[in-house]
This record gives sequence, C-alpha cells and structure tokens, in this order.
Amino acid sequence: MVTSGVVLVGGNALIAKYTGAIDADGGLIGAPAEGATKAVAEDIKGPINILMAGIDPRDDKTAPLSDSIIVAHIPATMDQVYLFSIPRDLYVDIPAFPPTGFGGGKSKINAAMSYGSSVGNGKHDVKQGFQLLAKTVGQLTGIKDFQAGAIINFGGFKKIVEAMGGVTMTVDMVVKSEHLKPNGERRDRRPECADNTCAHPYIGEQKVYRPGTYHLKAWEALDYVRQRYGLPHSDYDRQRHQQQFIKAMAKQAMSKGVVTNPSKMLKILDAGGDALTFDGNGHSILDWGLALQGLNTDNMVSIKLPGGGVYDGGRYLGEGLGAGSDQFFEAVRNDRIPEFLLAHPEFVNRNS
Repeated sequence: MVTSGVVLVGGNALIAKYTGAIDADGGLIGAPAEGATKAVAEDIKGPINILMAGIDPRDDKTAPLSDSIIVAHIPATMDQVYLFSIPRDLYVDIPAFPPTGFGGGKSKINAAMSYGSSVGNGKHDVKQGFQLLAKTVGQLTGIKDFQAGAIINFGGFKKIVEAMGGVTMTVDMVVKSEHLKPNGERRDRRPECADNTCAHPYIGEQKVYRPGTYHLKAWEALDYVRQRYGLPHSDYDRQRHQQQFIKAMAKQAMSKGVVTNPSKMLKILDAGGDALTFDGNGHSILDWGLALQGLNTDNMVSIKLPGGGVYDGGRYLGEGLGAGSDQFFEAVRNDRIPEFLLAHPEFVNRNS
C-alpha cells in the first residue's frame, strides 16, 4: 500500500518525496532515494488499484476525516477504469496503528485518517493518516497493495477545476444545495444555529441542480458532488455523483490533451497549490498521466456497492455492505470485474 511518501503538487513545481511502499502488514518495501523517480514509466502496468480520499480543508491542529473514499481499478489491458466508492460511514474494523498508539477497533471508516494522523504536540498529518486509511481499505477489500494514492482537499481542488475551465457533467436528479445560494454565496444561517450545533442550520434560497447536461463552473461542480441531504439514497447518491465527476474530469483532460502535454498538466496542477497530494509509488504524476493516456474514458464504469444501516438495538452505528460485495472485491483482486458484472449487472451505475 502507499505510504506517506508523496508527490506534492504546488509551490510552482512537482516535488518528489517518495519514501517507499507499505505492504499489508505495514512493513516498508522498495524505497528509492529522496527526490528520486524511476527512470521510465514502462513499469506502470496493469492491473492497478489507485486509492483516492477527499477531505475538507483543515489546519494541522484538526484531525482529518475522509469524506470521500474512491478506488479506481485499471485492468491488465490498461484501457479501462472501474470506479467504486467505499461509503464514508461504513462500520468496519480499523487496524492498530503503532505510530499514533491507536490500538484498533470498530468505527466508521472515514475516521481512519483521524486515528492515524496524530504526530504529537496536538498536530496532525493527513499523509500519515492516509497510511491507516489505506490499511483499513486493504483489510476490508483484500487488496494487498495500492499502486498509487491521492488525497484531495476539496476547497483547494476547486482551483484545479477552474484551471480546466469548469467541467461538463450530466445531472441525473434534482439536487438542492445544503450550503449555497443560486449565485454561489453561502446561505443564511438560522440565528439559533450560530454555535454550529444544528444539523441543518441554513435557511433561504438555495442553488438547485436539475436533470440535464451542463457545463458547470468549478464551484457548481464541487457543490453538486458534495450534496447528500435530501437525496433519495443519501450518501449512496453522492458517491455516484462523485464518480460521475471523476469520469467527466478525466474525459475532459483527455480531450483537451492535458494528459499528453506535461506543460498543460503542470499549469493546471500548479493552480491547485497544495490541493492534491499524490503518491505514485516512485513515479511522478506526469509519469502516470503518460502511462494512462490509452484509457478509454467513454467506457469508464461506475460501480455501486449495495449497503444499508447497521444498528445496535435502536442506535445507528454506520453502514454495512450488502450481499455480493465480497465477491466483487474478489473480482477486483483477480482482475475479473467484467465477468462479475455480467453475472451481477445490478452493480453497475446505469445513469453514470
């Protein structure tokens, strides 16, 4: 699995700080020297599993939570991408993590980064927290290691979408923004909610996204994919929308030649500052872009994992995965997703 050794995007440069990979037991394997990248990208070969985590902007004194967890599986043929989301509220066993003294235990999976992030003196490191998230997802899915990983700061990542000129997306249902007005400004708060203790503190007019295909501005796209309140299936609908967003951004990057043009890619990534933290397992994000330029984004498949609430008596603990999920993870590990989907077409998001 990927470690905290990462490629930081920002500061007018790609700064390689790869320190190695971590196996399923947490041990370090193959560590190139500081600042080094592998000479060629030909060894970026499928099958590949990439772990992505989306987080809210936080300072280093606040423990991070992974509000979005997405795995991209690229088969040995290197011409396809399968995206599946891990529900943020999935109730799982989070393994022990000696660097922070966490002894392991049951919790929602989005807390794994928090349990793994403490570096002392009241400070937190999202890159270290990502190590525990990777171990947790690996334990859940049986995926022994991830060939790459990324942490995306939602607030700063908006700048990357702006640098791309927005994004064309198909809105598949009516989605009302919990947070923003139609002009993108913050909605007004109810006076009694000034202390941030209300679950739904906002009042007044709100931005509404209606079914259809639109070219969304950066703030609209990020707002749309973060909504879950009021949706028929709550976070499960949001997971689908986030996968749609990734597909739309990938398609746009391919069509505009961003992936095959290093100067374009660097310009866009630099616009995001420190919004994106990437670990390419010894390769820069440019290496990965060139290695994956043959992907057919039109055939990118969005997967929906079945699930539902887990309760202790009447107390809600989180979400649990439904029937067939273990078989799907087995198909991922064996690079046999097409065969699984032929037998289980209900796992495919048809409106993505």
